[in-house]
Amino acid sequence: MKIFRGFNHPGIAKSCALTIGNFDGVHCGHQAMLALLCREAQQRGVPSCVLTFEPHPRDYFAALHQKPELAPARIGALRDKLTDLSHCCIDQAVVLPFDARLASLSPQTFINDILVKGLGAQYILVGDDFRFGFKRQGDDAMLDAAGLAQGFDVARMSSYEVHGLRVSSSAVRDTLSQGRMADVTRLLGRPYRISGHVVHGRKLGRSLGFRTLNLRFSHWNPAASGIFVVRVHGLTEIPLAGVANLGIRPSLDPSDVNGGRVLLETHCLDWPDTLGPEGAYGKIIRVELLHKLHDELKYDGLDALTAGIHRDCLQARAYFANQRHHDQ
Repeated sequence: MKIFRGFNHPGIAKSCALTIGNFDGVHCGHQAMLALLCREAQQRGVPSCVLTFEPHPRDYFAALHQKPELAPARIGALRDKLTDLSHCCIDQAVVLPFDARLASLSPQTFINDILVKGLGAQYILVGDDFRFGFKRQGDDAMLDAAGLAQGFDVARMSSYEVHGLRVSSSAVRDTLSQGRMADVTRLLGRPYRISGHVVHGRKLGRSLGFRTLNLRFSHWNPAASGIFVVRVHGLTEIPLAGVANLGIRPSLDPSDVNGGRVLLETHCLDWPDTLGPEGAYGKIIRVELLHKLHDELKYDGLDALTAGIHRDCLQARAYFANQRHHDQ
């Protein structure tokens, strides 16, 4: 999949079959829409294209009005969204910065400048709640009328349901916030996962006897938080079992080097000798969150923290042992 920041690039396709959205999480509903888009693109002989935005429009307006509570919890960072889109066989993704200029575009200007001139859309597939343009004034009816006038086709996809539940990014956020990871897996069609480069930390986990793989995120408010049983991909040929803390680590000094930023700290239950003590740094790993053990806890001192991590590891080992028993 080709990725473009904006549409003024020589390598971008001159025409396409297009869908538009934030695609936070790329859940089962998104996947069904993307499969339909790819089939339509193939029939028309044009590339499939996803137009998405960064930051999330609600993040932009929350910052603009200085109301951080309006920003949605995010299911995934941009890296994970683009990876998931590529797994859906999309040919190109165009990421537009959501800024004052984009927010002020009238619906018709958005159609003219971005969809027609910028992307050459022959076919546009949208969801049943699609809105666009200044103050969300544009809707699918307006888009359809523009298509008739300007020569592109518009299709709308109805809501997608799993076991009677409408699949949406909001539903995924709710289940993640409640730690219902089995339900999250059903909504996503796969385990919830987070990826990133392994970076150096304070080495505190190593001094406590629990080496950790640290993923650090800038300006990310994840929908999930707490202590999880996980599986780590990207270090060895087979995934590694582990336990992870996703959050701000309330037991540590808030003024430490991470400054209260969100971290994903993962301890592999059995560290491969082949990696050596420094073998993970700089690698891109993917961490699947399989089961939530509990919320983050504030421990009274490092001894209590060490004992808590030990209990978490025992519970994680019990989880994997139980899974192996059911698989037999």
